[in-house]
Amino acid sequence: MSTSTPPRIAIIGAGPGGLTCARILQRHGVFATVYDRDASRSARDQGGTLDMHPGSGRKALREAGLLDEFTALARPEGRQMRLVGRDGQVLFDAAPPEAGGGADAVDGNPEIDRGQLRDLLLNSLHPGTVRWSHKLAHVEPLTVGVHRLHFADGATADADLVIGADGAWSTVRRRLSGAAPVYTGVTFVETGLDDADTRHPALAALTGDGTMLALDDNRGFIAQRNSHRHVRVYVGMRTGENWHRDAGLDVADEAAVREALLKEFTGWSPDLLGFITDTDTGYTNRPLYALPVPHTWPHTPGLTLLGDAAHLMSPFSGMGANLAMLDGADLARALVDPATTTDDAVRAYEDLLLPRSAAAAEGAAEGIAGAFAPDSAAQTLAHMTRHH
Repeated sequence: MSTSTPPRIAIIGAGPGGLTCARILQRHGVFATVYDRDASRSARDQGGTLDMHPGSGRKALREAGLLDEFTALARPEGRQMRLVGRDGQVLFDAAPPEAGGGADAVDGNPEIDRGQLRDLLLNSLHPGTVRWSHKLAHVEPLTVGVHRLHFADGATADADLVIGADGAWSTVRRRLSGAAPVYTGVTFVETGLDDADTRHPALAALTGDGTMLALDDNRGFIAQRNSHRHVRVYVGMRTGENWHRDAGLDVADEAAVREALLKEFTGWSPDLLGFITDTDTGYTNRPLYALPVPHTWPHTPGLTLLGDAAHLMSPFSGMGANLAMLDGADLARALVDPATTTDDAVRAYEDLLLPRSAAAAEGAAEGIAGAFAPDSAAQTLAHMTRHH
């Protein structure tokens, strides 16, 4: 950055994209403060497993100097993809190829738990970089390019660049865009199996080493291997956004939720219904949302977005976290260029980000439409056959 005074950079959100940006900035001697609403790094579960793509997530990790550490944690065997019919029969099973040597020689898209990835990024930052328990309430413009951050506890901070990495319901985005996430028509009910190979051997075997899909007639199961012998399960349905309230269900009533889900999957194999009945974690309702496509905003000095705040899309792109990390890396790389101003760096980043994210979001919309359709089993089988 061509400036005599280092800019005050605030990153809102300690997710993969925001942390990647902070890490790469620090590697180049540029300090940024990360503000996150969580009380601590361990305040909540970070979710399931991620596959890191060579041209996005792993590229960002390389620029962050963390690729070797990632490789030590990643699970190449997690790339296995299996498709199962509603009768429980395996229709497609693609085991990963043998990986070559070295971090850059890993084939395919090795898996890592979200929590492990976040810890890897957090541990790479200088102490004090992340300010926990800072829930952003609103952003106030002061002068051109300068904004004041107002937090829920009454604290404030001024910044020359505010980077909104604050996820689906971004507060920073409200200052740039009137767009809001829209329900996709699909809801996941998340559940899980602990110590799966010992406690649930049949379901563990059906899952395999990576991800198992069983999709048909607007419904389906997605089971993912996580570390520590845990299998995370998503029971998916094309249904109303408030399906549980419409049915008079309390989502905390496990017996009632179990009964409702079993009715939704009448006629499916008992082998698959075990993913509903044998839960060790209860049920968490997760309606899926996406931003309109394309999502754009007018360039505004001192503000920008990355990750879900910029391009929330369904998980059927397989690119959400990968794109967020690539966003963070691209923005950091632009900001550390000594030949450009902060504002020009952000402009260059947004010129790269917006068309790329629009293309990915279009693919994600097509993906979820095909996965939860009347003929989703046939569509998914054809897709897997083409791509493997």
